[in-house]
Amino acid sequence: MNLVRWAPLREVDEFFRQYSPLFARGRGGESSVWTPTANISETDKEYLIKAELPEVKKEDLKITLNDGVITISGERKQENEEKDANALRIESFYGTFTRSFTLPDNVDPKGIRADSKDGVLRVHVPKMEASRPKTIPIDVQ
Repeated sequence: MNLVRWAPLREVDEFFRQYSPLFARGRGGESSVWTPTANISETDKEYLIKAELPEVKKEDLKITLNDGVITISGERKQENEEKDANALRIESFYGTFTRSFTLPDNVDPKGIRADSKDGVLRVHVPKMEASRPKTIPIDVQ
């Protein structure tokens, strides 16, 4: 016979851990907030923002650029499972999200484009060509 030390809140902790998505709703039915991971890389021609957004539909995404800050926002909706199936564990995050990134001054805002494939959003932010300094000769008087 194994003896298990009694922890009075263990059952409560397990209950909330198991059913946490049900309690993740805010006041008034607002969805919970989660933060998707993002990686940013740079080449000679562009900056690339890659955000992991599994199960987020394109129509649930919004990308805006305002005053040098690009914002990716949207919602990951939880799909209804089969009526006969009981969820034993749900570890995925659902609800609204927002990620904002300040862009450097050398970007071309008109050339920004985005694509989504295999649960990864890629935002391509092209760089502007650096203006080459002009040499102006000055006559000495």
